[in-house]
Amino acid sequence: MRIAVLAGGIGGARFLRGVRAARPDDTVTAIVNTGDDVTLHGLRICPDLDSVMYTLGEAHDAERGWGRTDETWRIKDELAAYGAEPSWFGLGDLDIATHLVRTRMLDAGYSLTDVTAALCERWQPGVTLLPMTDDRCETHVVVELDGARRAIHFQEWWVRYRAALPAQAFVQVGLDDATATTAVLDAVTTADVVLVAPSNPVVSIGTILGLDDIRDALVTGPAPVVGVSPIIGDAPVRGMADSCLPAIGVEVSAEGVARHYGARRDGGLLDGWLIAEDDRADVPGVEVRAVPLLMTDDDATADMVRAALELAR
Repeated sequence: MRIAVLAGGIGGARFLRGVRAARPDDTVTAIVNTGDDVTLHGLRICPDLDSVMYTLGEAHDAERGWGRTDETWRIKDELAAYGAEPSWFGLGDLDIATHLVRTRMLDAGYSLTDVTAALCERWQPGVTLLPMTDDRCETHVVVELDGARRAIHFQEWWVRYRAALPAQAFVQVGLDDATATTAVLDAVTTADVVLVAPSNPVVSIGTILGLDDIRDALVTGPAPVVGVSPIIGDAPVRGMADSCLPAIGVEVSAEGVARHYGARRDGGLLDGWLIAEDDRADVPGVEVRAVPLLMTDDDATADMVRAALELAR
């Protein structure tokens, strides 16, 4: 079976561990959000791609929830001693090596897809990781700051301000001119099933779907599309979706997110939708099934994936 997964960040990485555990012999391709990407200290950083790569490569810091295990911070401390800004985004010494390799390859003319494949040669994630686009695309957040309405990079909003500044809007700079790669479109159009990970519906999955060619391929493609709710009750399983959804007028609930994605029969995304056992969602044209959604370990996540695949059938 060929499985394509739309994913972003830690939630997407954990879900992909479950896909790998549930279907170890299948061909799995992860289409990963690049809207969180940012350049700091001259280095190109791809947080979602790296989170997935490190997590599947058994190199992530599970206790901290991001970055490399056994990380050290001497370069960060030295940058602080120089007063180098931005000081709010910490880069670990091991992590910097990844960004150095990526930046050097990008500067040499390699595509982000090629760079990601080269980095994965070391980590052997067991799935194919594809950036959603090779074009530069970055999410910015419109907020009220210092008495003025300003757009700041998503990383600054999330890391520096911890999403405490109410988001008025999200703007994906460069998205209108970006296109999906041939590899991404092939993964979608040749898949037997497409799964939507329980990643942020606005800044992760929403950014991927902001590429018209990806959305069109999903809507018109032959594969059923099953999503997993990132919301249990009235709160996200992880992250800050509850700080993002109100900015685009979507209710923070499993039903709200499913209605936002829409039914594929009506030009939306979904054929099926998994929700938590105590939740409900009435979404015309979408088959809804309630299952345990907490990704407590790989076995629990694999059970969730099996439920999604059964729903697709």
